[in-house]
Amino acid sequence: MSDPSLDLQGAIVAALKADPAVTALISGRVYDTVPAQAAFPYVTIGEDQTLPAWADCYDGADVILTLHAWSRAVGYPEVKRLAAAVSAALDGVEVTIKTIRLVDISWTGSRFLRDPDGNTRHAVIGFRALTEPT
Repeated sequence: MSDPSLDLQGAIVAALKADPAVTALISGRVYDTVPAQAAFPYVTIGEDQTLPAWADCYDGADVILTLHAWSRAVGYPEVKRLAAAVSAALDGVEVTIKTIRLVDISWTGSRFLRDPDGNTRHAVIGFRALTEPT
């Protein structure tokens, strides 16, 4: 089985851009690489790890992935609303991916940070996706 994380990333980006609650907050600003002078708030694709999930009848994979939400609004409310919208949009979502079957995706938690610049609030949003070959 090949690494499913790239195709899963594309499906996640599409799901976030299609979700009305997420779109209301960030207007489709979901980035792998943040453009210069990007408007806040936005979401970035973060780190991921693919782990084998073997069974007698197939070779699946668990993908542990992270998304990051960024805000420059005063305090944490905006980034916390964005993290909640992202987790609601993806937790248990059913998406079609040509190369793999997404059995389940679950939100594993969020962490909220004040960045060293003192102005930026940052949410680290974790998920676990169980995949299997199509």
